[in-house]
Amino acid sequence: MKLYYSPGACSLSPHIVLREAGLAFDLTLASTKTKKLADGSDFYRVNPKGQVPVLELDNGERLTEGPVIVQYIADQAPASKLAPPAGSLQRYRLMEWLNFITSELHKSYSPLFNPAMPEEGKAVYRARLGERLQWVDNQLEGKQYLLGNEFSVADAYLFTVTNWSPVVGVDMSALKNLNAFRERVASRPSVQAAMEAEGLKK
Repeated sequence: MKLYYSPGACSLSPHIVLREAGLAFDLTLASTKTKKLADGSDFYRVNPKGQVPVLELDNGERLTEGPVIVQYIADQAPASKLAPPAGSLQRYRLMEWLNFITSELHKSYSPLFNPAMPEEGKAVYRARLGERLQWVDNQLEGKQYLLGNEFSVADAYLFTVTNWSPVVGVDMSALKNLNAFRERVASRPSVQAAMEAEGLKK
């Protein structure tokens, strides 16, 4: 398989999950700014949406959208227990978290990276993110990970998007459960390896 990624972008989530699953894969750098691959070719020919992540399967088919990709990866390595079994209530709990992270968190960070967004607008999004992250912090009370004590693909996604907070001025200093969660995830060998491969380790 081949993962098209941009360093530190939401593609870090499936990158972590691929390493957690122990699957063989290649990394291909795709610039989200220039929409070019490292060899100068047009990324739009890979994904007409011009966004990472893209997972190219062994048969040449491509999957897009992070929450879908991470579930696909988890299902290729069921022994890794990165996602509960399909059809179980816990699987729907996982999808519930993935939908929340993608719609309420991920998309609320996006305007903060947009230089055309006025500061007044950014303040609105920061406040909204503050409320959502406080709710997540409450949900993590007494738990190691989002679904309990087992690491799942949703944890990789939450870790990835909350990495953006210091870059865009979202204060998480008071969120003790979320910060403890982030330290827990950051210490995992797969996360360390993924961040090093993307040049994110300081």
